[in-house]
Amino acid sequence: MNSSVTRNQLQFDILIIGSGAAGLTLALKTADFARVAVLSKGDLNQGATYYAQGGIAAVLDETDSIESHVADTLSAGVGLCHEDIVEHIVAESAETVKWLVEQGVPFTTKGSFERDENKSVSQALSSLHLTQEGGHSNRRIIHATDSTGKAVFETLRRRAQAHPNIELLADCTAVDLVTQKREDGSGSVCVGAYVLNFESGSVDLIKSKFVTLATGGASKAYLYTTNPDGASGDGIAMAWRAGCRAANMEFNQFHPTCLFHPHAKSFLITEALRGEGATLELPDGSRFMPSFDSREELAPRDIVARAIDHEMKRLGCDCVYLNITHKRASFLTENFPTIHSRCLEFGIDITTDRIPVVPAAHYTCGGIMVSKEGKTDIDHLYAIGETSFTGLHGANRMASNSLLECFVVAFGAAKDIQSKIASTAHGTNIDAWDESRVSKSDDEVLVSHNWDELRRCMWDFVGIVRNDERLKRAERRINILRDEVQDYYIKHRVTKDMLELRNLVLVSELIIACAIQRKESRGLHFTLDYPELLANPTDTILNPSTFNKTAT
Repeated sequence: MNSSVTRNQLQFDILIIGSGAAGLTLALKTADFARVAVLSKGDLNQGATYYAQGGIAAVLDETDSIESHVADTLSAGVGLCHEDIVEHIVAESAETVKWLVEQGVPFTTKGSFERDENKSVSQALSSLHLTQEGGHSNRRIIHATDSTGKAVFETLRRRAQAHPNIELLADCTAVDLVTQKREDGSGSVCVGAYVLNFESGSVDLIKSKFVTLATGGASKAYLYTTNPDGASGDGIAMAWRAGCRAANMEFNQFHPTCLFHPHAKSFLITEALRGEGATLELPDGSRFMPSFDSREELAPRDIVARAIDHEMKRLGCDCVYLNITHKRASFLTENFPTIHSRCLEFGIDITTDRIPVVPAAHYTCGGIMVSKEGKTDIDHLYAIGETSFTGLHGANRMASNSLLECFVVAFGAAKDIQSKIASTAHGTNIDAWDESRVSKSDDEVLVSHNWDELRRCMWDFVGIVRNDERLKRAERRINILRDEVQDYYIKHRVTKDMLELRNLVLVSELIIACAIQRKESRGLHFTLDYPELLANPTDTILNPSTFNKTAT
């Protein structure tokens, strides 16, 4: 494993920007026929995958069906899911889980089943324990206790580290993609990326026949989020600057239950807790979800988050409470050990105490427009995972569909790349990064101040409940920040913090533009000025060639 980019590593067959579930899956599926580099902005476990608690939705039980999973997804997506994509991804769910089991992911099983070499894959699949989450009509969530993402990530990382054709490049981040016009004028092709090496401070050119963006979402645009610090919309911003369309950026999912504690940074309380009977309560102990939806605590996330937001504003309280104290203590410690131990660090014993929770920005349902194989508008550029917009999630992502999407689309991208790689050459005559006209900044405090202003602006004006006045106010402030950041970028050497701010300002601009265009309330986008649903909803698609703002 390599910890930094060095000069003899600057040409690969496939460059994957992002080291989460999507990126590592693509690396493993392509490494037998290609030389692959996987870029990680920090430690390899800094992506959202590592912190995912819930699980992976898949049709494995004989009482369940593909049709039921599709119907649940379409219902949660409130009329905007692309049905063909939903059917494709759900139909591949069992094969996806089979592949993960083959890789050795230690999923939680029923009873005392023990994995050994004599057990078949089919026996392993039938032994998996299934839980239920909001929006699902069946128990179809496979998991590894309450740390599924960690289990998946660590398994795939070990596999990738052991593969001779995979280079894992930590502590570096892509600055921008490199594209070239085709000789016949038929469009652009991606031929690599400029990459900032944190150790040396240099920006290197990495050439690659194919480039894949797997950088996750953009929830760090908001003041309160469940996401790790690296979720700064890098892939979306880079693809947009390169000329790719983005869609449905107004649909930002706010997870209903993030631990409320001054020292509990970004700690998510998994939806699976509510799947096992946890109830949401006001400070006085009364439940409120039955007044908002017949599915109560298991309603889709947009409904639960708005209900909590409504009650907090109505009562002026800082949080609501999640109560699962009616369950046996042994059940909770066995099934939710991560949550139990983490809450204990803050003096909360979930076996006897209610858990204080608030909504927090969690998932970017929109993104760069791609096909079911992850292909973008630019040849040889792919986007997979939360960076992309496939049409699966519609106006509201259903719980545990996101990891499933990562794997299925990565599989499709691998097949598409394999069909093209033999006839693809590296780009030529690519200019090196030029720093001859910039200087080192002596005023980094401007970056931190602008970062804080951006996140507070997005939280206050482009949050769970919106209106036209708030959106226009946010638009004006983001425009000022965009100009300041662009001026700073042009004059100074790039740094990690500045690049993330640059990307977040651009993605925030896209979120606001999409939100202003949608004149209805649907799923995750709720506006007081247009509370009703439109009869014929459409995706909100933005095209950089016609966008009425100067992109950062």
